[in-house]
Amino acid sequence: MKKTTIIILILSMLFTFIGLILIQARYVMVNAEMIENQFNESVKRSLYQTVRLVEENEALEYMAQTLEGNDFHKSPNKLSNLAEINKSLQMDTITQRLEVTTQKIEKPKIRISAHHGKATIEETSRYLQNKFRENFSRSKTVLDQAVFRWLREKDQKEISERVNFAELNSIIEKYLLSNGIDLPFYYSIVDKFGSEIYTCDKDFHELHRAHGRNFYTQKLFPSESSTKEAFIEVTFPTKKNYIISSMGLLYPTIILVVLILLIFIVAIIVIFKQKQLNNIKNDFVNNMTHELKTPISSISLASQMLQDPVVGKTPETLKHISKVILDETGRLSRMVEEVLKLSLFESEKATYKMREMNVNELISHTAEIFSLKVANSGGKLTTLLKATDDLVVADEVHFTNVIHNLMDNALKYTDKPLLLNLETWNDKDKLYISIEDNGIGIPREDLKRVFEKFYRVPTGNKHNVKGFGLGLAYVKRIINEHKGTIKVESELNIGTKFIIALPTLKSFDYER
Repeated sequence: MKKTTIIILILSMLFTFIGLILIQARYVMVNAEMIENQFNESVKRSLYQTVRLVEENEALEYMAQTLEGNDFHKSPNKLSNLAEINKSLQMDTITQRLEVTTQKIEKPKIRISAHHGKATIEETSRYLQNKFRENFSRSKTVLDQAVFRWLREKDQKEISERVNFAELNSIIEKYLLSNGIDLPFYYSIVDKFGSEIYTCDKDFHELHRAHGRNFYTQKLFPSESSTKEAFIEVTFPTKKNYIISSMGLLYPTIILVVLILLIFIVAIIVIFKQKQLNNIKNDFVNNMTHELKTPISSISLASQMLQDPVVGKTPETLKHISKVILDETGRLSRMVEEVLKLSLFESEKATYKMREMNVNELISHTAEIFSLKVANSGGKLTTLLKATDDLVVADEVHFTNVIHNLMDNALKYTDKPLLLNLETWNDKDKLYISIEDNGIGIPREDLKRVFEKFYRVPTGNKHNVKGFGLGLAYVKRIINEHKGTIKVESELNIGTKFIIALPTLKSFDYER
């Protein structure tokens, strides 16, 4: 995939995702605002209904006092007072009806004949209408007296005398529930200057006033104009939680947006990794092609010299030509091994010939062969095989290659006579193998990448070592397949140490 195509794809995904986030954020804000507005309207409606009921209760109280002619019995619940008043009014009406009925029976007697005097049906009807007017006038007078008394005394009373605060809490709660709000609340009564007259929880109220918490305010006795105005202030400490919980249906969409974001990030990472891997593989193929040309050309030239009759076939010439063919064939073999390593990475599951083997014996044999190379470079190889339990389950060919690769790296990446130390030891159920050298070392920033496929540590002008960056990746893959671990410790210009940990035969898990 071309770089331009990748950039266009990423930008398109980015703009799409930003647009989705903006739309989702706007949707959440609109829903939260709508829910809050509905909540505010419900609270305002509940408070208005509350003060109207308080006002009606006060009016009924004065009416009852006037009708009874004595002080009104103040019970804890004014709603029961209302029932008593209604009952009283009903009894008065029944009594009046009985009086009218009695009077209607006693006088005048209804006559339907002209022989019985001047009394007629019309006269009886006129009499009853006059009686009704008298009763209505009397009742109206009573009500006028109650209203007059109410208007005269209400301005002289304090709010605490006009409102039953103990009853007010239940009234507010009742109307809040009827309007769909079932939240804990705190309220207080204040005057027009904001001075507190009553509060249900003084500490809580002062705390929330100090923090500027939003209060819902409603004037008490809103239909009258008085110098002693008072207001109800109500606050809901869990209002924010209520609004958030009311948007529960939005949570799945938020989760989907986050999931899309994660997929977007993973897609970008995969695209760049694939791009990087593709570039590295192209470099590998180009490098491998270039490396193959040299030994092939050398072998081809040596073959032509053997076939050319002009070239002398002296023993020295034949020895030289055969040495060239042997060396170049060795180079081709090593390159084929690198290609085989690459195929090992490409396959999901490689086939291993696992068997029991002694690691001390394998390392001792490998060190004996490799010591000649170290000695030729002026170095020294030492072994310290302290492991008493060195029996493991491993593929002999691949595991030998692991040890050989690490020793070969130590020889290649050194700028002085090599000091190579091989050591084994046991710890619990593990067998540890250490391969330490005094080479050029690995920079700290490159330590975490040395086991990556195709990665090569830059060496500047210190060395010009041929390779494809597969050696340590191959080592890591083989150790992992053997249920072991490998770590590297290195310091620049001092040396490098690889430590391999393998399960011993006693603790090895045969299930693969």
